[in-house]
Amino acid sequence: MAPTPVRTPATATRPAETARTAETAKTANWGLPLTVVVIGMFMSVLDTSIVNVAVPTIQQEFSVSTDQIQWISTAYTLCLGVIVPTSAWLGERLGLKRLYLIALIMFSAFSALCGMAGGLDSMIVFRILQAIPGGVLPVTCLTILYRMVPKEKLGAAMGLYGLGIVVAPGVGPTLGGYLVEYVNWRLIFYINVPIGVIGVIAAMAILPSFPGARGRRFDLPGFLCIAVGLFALLLALSEGQDWGWTGYRVLMLTALSINLLALFVVIELHVKEPLLNVRVFAHWPFVNSLLLISIMSIGLFAVLFYVPLFLQEGQGLTPMHTGLTVLPQALVMAVMMPMAGRIYDRIGPRWPAVIGLALSGAGTLLLTGINIDMTRPELIVWMMIRAAGLGLGMMPIMTGGISALPPSIVSAGSAFNTLTQRVTAALGLAVLTAMATAQQAQYLADRSALLHATGPDVHPRILNMQGSGPAGLIPLWQQLQVEVQAQAYSNVFLVAGSCTLMGVVLAFFLRSGEAPSTEDAEPVEVG
Repeated sequence: MAPTPVRTPATATRPAETARTAETAKTANWGLPLTVVVIGMFMSVLDTSIVNVAVPTIQQEFSVSTDQIQWISTAYTLCLGVIVPTSAWLGERLGLKRLYLIALIMFSAFSALCGMAGGLDSMIVFRILQAIPGGVLPVTCLTILYRMVPKEKLGAAMGLYGLGIVVAPGVGPTLGGYLVEYVNWRLIFYINVPIGVIGVIAAMAILPSFPGARGRRFDLPGFLCIAVGLFALLLALSEGQDWGWTGYRVLMLTALSINLLALFVVIELHVKEPLLNVRVFAHWPFVNSLLLISIMSIGLFAVLFYVPLFLQEGQGLTPMHTGLTVLPQALVMAVMMPMAGRIYDRIGPRWPAVIGLALSGAGTLLLTGINIDMTRPELIVWMMIRAAGLGLGMMPIMTGGISALPPSIVSAGSAFNTLTQRVTAALGLAVLTAMATAQQAQYLADRSALLHATGPDVHPRILNMQGSGPAGLIPLWQQLQVEVQAQAYSNVFLVAGSCTLMGVVLAFFLRSGEAPSTEDAEPVEVG
C-alpha cells in the first residue's frame, strides 16, 4: 500500500506541485519517531563510556600490557574520525531512514562480534568495524530530528534527544561496573543486540521516510584530506603521552593534520558538490555554539575520566560502587534536559546557556576539593551541581547553533557538531592528562625530597617504618602517591572549571527570545 502523506495545517492549502524536499519536511506527530531516534543515539554514545569500565578486566583476560589494551578505545576513536565526514553524504544518497536502519543493524552485529572476541587482535578489528556505524548514527539521528521537528518545537525535541548525548556517558560506568563485577564483561557488547533489534523494528514501523538524492557525486579528494587529517590529529592526541608531546612523531602528525585540514577547506570551497559544506562557519551563531559545546565537552569527559579513576585508585572503590557514585549526576541531567528544551522554546538559548555554564563551572570548581578523605555525599553533591548546569545549557546551545543554519546545510552542521564533540573531548583530555602527569611527577619529586631517610632531620615515623625493612615504607609511599594524585586532579578541575566560567561571556552572544515560527512545512511520508 502506498505511504500516506502526513501534512501539517500549514501544508493543507499548498499546491500539489510544491517540492517535497527532505530539508524542509516536517511532521506534527514527531514525538514517537523521536523516541526511536533517541534509541540509536543512546546506543552509540553509551558504548564509549561503558567499555572504559571493562578495560582492566579485558586486559587481565587477554594478558596484554596497558599500552596494548588502550588500542580498544584508540582504534574506535580513530575510525570515528574517518567515518563521520561521510555521514552527511550517505544520508543524502541513501535516505536518512534507510541509513539509520543500516547503521543500527551493523552496530548491533559488530557489537556481538566484539563480545565474541577471543583475543586483542580480533577485538581491535571488531571495534574498528563497530566504529563505522557508531560514527554514522549521531549525525544521522541529529539530521533526522531537524528534518522532522517544527522549528518552534526544536527545544523540547532536543531536550529529549540530549538524554542520549549527556546521560548515556553518566549511566555507562554504573551499568558497565555491574556487568563487569557481577556477570561478565562480554555483556557490555551483547547488550547492544536486543536494543538494536527493538530499535530496527520500531524504526521500520514508525520513523518517517526521507528520500535520498542520488545525483551528488562523492568528493573523494575532500574525503581523503579530512579523513587522513583527522586520523593524524586523533592519533597524535592518543599517543602523545607515550611518544612525548614534543617528539618528532607527534609533531609530524600534528603538522600533517593542520595542512590536510586546511587543504580540505580550500577544496570544499571550490568543488561543485562538496563532501561537507564549510560555509556553515559563515554563520556566527553556529560557530559560537561549537565553541561552547567544546568547552562543555571537555569538562564533561574530564569529570567522567578523572573522578572514577580517583575513586578506584585513590579510595579503593569497586567498579560497581564507582558507577553508583557517578549515577546521581546522570539522573540530574535526565531531569534537566527536557526542562531545558521547554525553556529554550520560550526564551531562546541565551539565558539557559549563561546559567548552565555558570552552574557547571561552579560545580567543576567544587571538585578541586577532591582528596582521599572526602566523603561520597560531598562528591555526589558537587557533581550534581555541575550536572544541573550541563543539563540546562548543553541542548539549548546546540539547538540554537544548528537552528541558525539554512535547512539545506543542516546535515553538514550535524556532522561538524559531532566532529567537534569528539575531537575537542579527545584534545582536552589529552592536554589535561599531560598536565596531570607532569604535575604528579613534580609533586612527587618535591615531597620525596622533604623526607630524609638519614641524618638529624629524619622523622621518627620513618625510622619506625625502616625497622620493618624496605617493605615498611610502602604504606608511606602509597599515601604520598594518592595525595599527589589528588592535588594534580584538583588542578585539572581548576582549569576545566575556569574555562567553563569563561564560556559564560560567549553565551551572552546567543539569541534571546522565542524561536521563530516554522515556515510552511512540507509533507513527510510515513512508512
